[in-house]
Formats: sequence, C-alpha cells, structure tokens
Amino acid sequence: MLSVNKNGDNHIELHLSGKIDSETMKTGLDDLLKLSEDIQNGTMLYTIESFDLPSLSAITVKLKKLPELFKLISSFNKAAVLTDKHWLRVISELESLLVPGLEIKAFTLDEKEKAEAWLAE
Repeated sequence: MLSVNKNGDNHIELHLSGKIDSETMKTGLDDLLKLSEDIQNGTMLYTIESFDLPSLSAITVKLKKLPELFKLISSFNKAAVLTDKHWLRVISELESLLVPGLEIKAFTLDEKEKAEAWLAE
C-alpha cells in the first residue's frame, strides 16, 4: 500500500506498507505529484511500516518518473521518516546529505509526535 494525503497547504503525508507493485507505485507517485503541485517550503511526513522491497516493475515506474520527482523535491524543506527498520532510518538521513535544500530526519514509528514537532519548527 502507498497512500498520499495533503494535510494543510504545505504538508504531505505518505504511508507505505508491505510490497509495492507497479500499479501501486504509479498511482502513489501520480498522487504525490498532483497533491504537491502548489507546495512551496513544504514538509513531508513519510511513514514506512512492514517494508518489503518494491517489485522490479515498481522500481521501473519510479525510475521513469525521476525527472518529475527531482523537480518536486525543491518544493520541500523538511521530511520526517517514521519507520520500524533501523537501516531505513540510516539511509533516510544519508539521503539528506545528497539532496541540497532538503533536511531529512528519521524517527521510530512511536515517535510520530516528535517528528511532527520537528517538522513544525
């Protein structure tokens, strides 16, 4: 499952769980792109539970949308990642070093309030 919701003018919430196939990836990324169109200086709360690697076809869908996704990143200043996987938290924070202008901080699933407070700072 990959769901995307807009909460306020400049805040997106994504929720990913389980295995992602190509149709789920396409729908989720299309929703993300559409809901993020008017966002400036935005924040993102990304919850990842029970993560399984996406299917090869889902990865292909994401690769095809990379130009649009790179453009989208400039609309956001902060992203908080909530996940039960330590390695995903580490990778998320490393990504922050690779994406200029986007600060990414990772939290455990039970630290949602802490993540939301950090996004609001």
